[in-house]
Amino acid sequence: MDDLGIGMVIDMLEGLDELAAGDRHRGWDFVRTLAAAFDRPVVEGDGVDPALMQVGENRIGFALPAALREAYLLFGRRRDLTAAQDSLVSPQSLDVDPDGVLVFRVEAQSCASWGVPGRAIGQDDPAVVVNVGDGWVPFADRLSVALVEMVMSEAMFSADEHHVDNRELDDTAAAVVEAAFERLPLPVLPFWAGMDGPGIRWFAGPDVLLRSDGGTWLWVHGRTPEAVQAVRERLPGEWLMVPEDECED
Repeated sequence: MDDLGIGMVIDMLEGLDELAAGDRHRGWDFVRTLAAAFDRPVVEGDGVDPALMQVGENRIGFALPAALREAYLLFGRRRDLTAAQDSLVSPQSLDVDPDGVLVFRVEAQSCASWGVPGRAIGQDDPAVVVNVGDGWVPFADRLSVALVEMVMSEAMFSADEHHVDNRELDDTAAAVVEAAFERLPLPVLPFWAGMDGPGIRWFAGPDVLLRSDGGTWLWVHGRTPEAVQAVRERLPGEWLMVPEDECED
């Protein structure tokens, strides 16, 4: 990585490293740090009422995996972290599909679903599968990783137009992203809209997080409009959310 550095995310990297290594609790620490960094801290009351959790468990007939329960209790009521684009299913609406998969997240147009296979339900931090219409296939080795990545994406999609932008990536621009920004220590997760592609990769720069979808599309989420603009300047091209006053300049 060159002189861009890693800015505000430097204090988060340790948490992601440890999450990737298997410590799901460090993932929840990362969620707290991320939300606070973007001025939307997780506070008491953001979690689901334990009584509603029990309603959901009674409905499906078994206890939820610990990672899913912990996520609900920490930030399950925060739609900006769970349902800005795709939706974390509420505990009382959880269901098991005909294949025995506990579905916990659904894409906005119901084009994809994420779930935990029945054989892994009893594990604290089980693997996750995804279904884009052709049956269930592997998505993530651990539920906690999928949930943390969900928060990163939903926080980005819930940002106002001055703090986010996106554009198509060609090979040249994709190479610049790889070279100029810090790759975050998350596993590459399948991109539901392009399951055969390279997957989703996250990067960071000063006051920004970047998500590369299959190496063909880039999203940028900045703590400030200036941070987003700095990325635009580093990657000239057809950005889709440039403010009108900047277009006029």
